[in-house]
Amino acid sequence: MVSSSPPSRYALSFTSGTLLANEAAVLAPVYLRERDWKVTRALAQTENLFGTRVARSNTRTLGELVPRLQLLSDDELEIVAGGTSTERGHLMWTAACRKYTFIGEFAEEVLRERFLTLAGTVSYEDYDSFYRAKAMWHDELDGVTASSYQKLRQVLFKMLVEAGLLTKQGHIESALLSSRVAACLDQRTPSDIRFFPTRVA
Repeated sequence: MVSSSPPSRYALSFTSGTLLANEAAVLAPVYLRERDWKVTRALAQTENLFGTRVARSNTRTLGELVPRLQLLSDDELEIVAGGTSTERGHLMWTAACRKYTFIGEFAEEVLRERFLTLAGTVSYEDYDSFYRAKAMWHDELDGVTASSYQKLRQVLFKMLVEAGLLTKQGHIESALLSSRVAACLDQRTPSDIRFFPTRVA
């Protein structure tokens, strides 16, 4: 009898920041110049590149942003640094999906699936159903407090709105990926286009 290994635990620390696209636009050029994340992080703190009043807030933002940016290729970081706000939003959504398996699976199994089946919307109820289904295999989801549960849901939906993939009313917005963003996403197998509401394969 072959025993199947349990699924890896979901990381659920994304409540400390939403999409962070504006902050990424500031930090990505610094990294592309320095080519060192440790130096980049230090410069962001000493020069207060995000203009925060509280040092702790700056540290928290960097703690969430840097690990996401590290999951983007140099070509993707170049687009984050110099591309359009739409391209930046799409790539930062991709970074969140890569960093957090929970978000990536929601993007593929709920957002994209509902788009492809012409459902047209994604609601809190859809999220709740998704969460309950995942909790059957992930004990860590059962341990989340009611307030944290609401925060996770709120932040995820805010990310979707900031990425231009969902309206505030919950209507799915078809993702019009630029050719260079699509080319970057297609470098992965399976393609990271799966995180988006689009009919492009």
